[in-house]
Amino acid sequence: MRAELSCRRDDITKSGVVLWKPMKVLVVDDSVSMRQMVNLILTDAGHSVILASDGVEALEKFNQEIELVITDFNMAKMGGIELVKAIRAGQVNRTVPVIMLTTESESNKKRESMQAGATAWITKPFNRDSMLAMIEKVTRTVRF
Repeated sequence: MRAELSCRRDDITKSGVVLWKPMKVLVVDDSVSMRQMVNLILTDAGHSVILASDGVEALEKFNQEIELVITDFNMAKMGGIELVKAIRAGQVNRTVPVIMLTTESESNKKRESMQAGATAWITKPFNRDSMLAMIEKVTRTVRF
């Protein structure tokens, strides 16, 4: 059910009814097949998706309208850690939630991501439900 994906403060009417609102999501991964899979999951859930193949391209596409970033850890040109640091140090949309999506499972890599400013971590392989649950968790600010 779409209403379970995201519940943010601007989704509440005067009557207190929560309305689902699709988000604009920036997906960053150097694997074409991974970008396609995440794109399919998110668009099927009603979200608008912008794709980038590395951190450099992601920063070119990053703007105030992006409501969530999902990025790979290891990429050429600019990896996920560097991307998160650049977003957090930037002038625009510095507090956007960032989910690190990676094959890395070492706790020190996860800790490094969180210290850089990542909001959450999903280890590949993952399934649709776990991804959507994590998106709901990191983007929800109000719960009834």
